[in-house]
Amino acid sequence: MYGFDYQRPASPDAAVAAFSGDSRFLAGGQSLVQAMKLRLSQAERLIDLGGVGELAGARLEGGRIVVGAMTRHAQVAASAEVRKTIPALAVLAGGIGDPMVRNMGTIGGSIANADPAACYPAAVLGLGATVHTHRRTIAADDFFTGLYETALEPGELITAVSFPVPRRAGYVKFKQPASRFALVGVFVSQGDAGVRVAVTGCKSHVFRATALEQALAASFTPEAAKAVRLPHDEVNSDLHGSAEYRAAMVSVMAARAVAAAG
Repeated sequence: MYGFDYQRPASPDAAVAAFSGDSRFLAGGQSLVQAMKLRLSQAERLIDLGGVGELAGARLEGGRIVVGAMTRHAQVAASAEVRKTIPALAVLAGGIGDPMVRNMGTIGGSIANADPAACYPAAVLGLGATVHTHRRTIAADDFFTGLYETALEPGELITAVSFPVPRRAGYVKFKQPASRFALVGVFVSQGDAGVRVAVTGCKSHVFRATALEQALAASFTPEAAKAVRLPHDEVNSDLHGSAEYRAAMVSVMAARAVAAAG
């Protein structure tokens, strides 16, 4: 690991003020710290958000579930408000990694990192959430832009993510056994804005499967999802699964997610 300056501010304003030059915000650290240990990433300054208590917690506000950026996965999974209003989100959070990851990792860190096989991006896009930063709000459809790339600008701090409460939603992933990341993960929801289907683990970043959305808008059933065949163009292929395999699994996981949604 390369040397760096370490700061631990106590407020969002102090965190933003500390950001200058080659700085990085440190949320859960589950990806960044490991990359820095292997010297795959470096920064002159780490700004640890662990001391910014006002960025943690989940609450129901104006018909939406608002989750602070520093809310741990385990907290989302255990939240009574989340379990009552969007149980699929609690299920997703409870299935991330292992207990250590769930007790350290944060929703803000996960979506800012934008790993192509992470679970939270599927929930953000699949529910049509809004990402709140200290500067602005960003719609889910505009947030994830590429491989480990988002619409965030340098020094822009995520403060919360707000999720509209759907009529029903479900998330199912086929896990890579060692990492527990999604080889294929599908989040489906049906709400006032219609049906949304977000897929993770298949391309350079999470994406909406419009063919599945159209099929499920006509018939929100597992059978309708199974009947959809997605093209395997631009789908990831590696030692864990070919592009053809992953594309076929999207329909299978979508059908299971619809069944889970009830």
